[in-house]
Amino acid sequence: MKNKQQEKRFYSKRKFMLEARNEAMKAVKSGDGGPFGAIIVKNGKIISKAHNMVIALNDPTAHAEVLAIRKACQKLKSYSLTECEIFSSCEPCPMCLSAIYWARIPKLYYGCTRDDAEKIGFDDNFLYKIFLGKRTKKNIKKQKIYRREILKIFKSWENKKDKILY
Repeated sequence: MKNKQQEKRFYSKRKFMLEARNEAMKAVKSGDGGPFGAIIVKNGKIISKAHNMVIALNDPTAHAEVLAIRKACQKLKSYSLTECEIFSSCEPCPMCLSAIYWARIPKLYYGCTRDDAEKIGFDDNFLYKIFLGKRTKKNIKKQKIYRREILKIFKSWENKKDKILY
């Protein structure tokens, strides 16, 4: 019995990863964006599918994982996807990985790696190196300004009685 359950899970994972691959192929064929696709699954059922739409939407955040998370949250009417899994055609970039964490998705499956993505011209690996402190030259200059004024808003949130922490 245990072997049949393991076999069923293996074929389910394969089926879901093939769906993520199909989404990635849609992006390539349509020209919507890079070869990235993602699906979100809950209780063995696909909740949402998406492919990279960066070019089609002129939106640098329109990555497959982010779009799939948005669709799943809308469908489930929740900002928390704790009972879901995500299948992605590629190891998520830092933005997408952060979105996966923010959505509280506990399990991620991916096909290609960030090294594979780098080989075809995507800079996910560059971003990982920045966040890991392995690359010191950054293209963005940061400057903190008007902290005292903005801190007042933070204090209002801190004192808010009916806030919902997420």
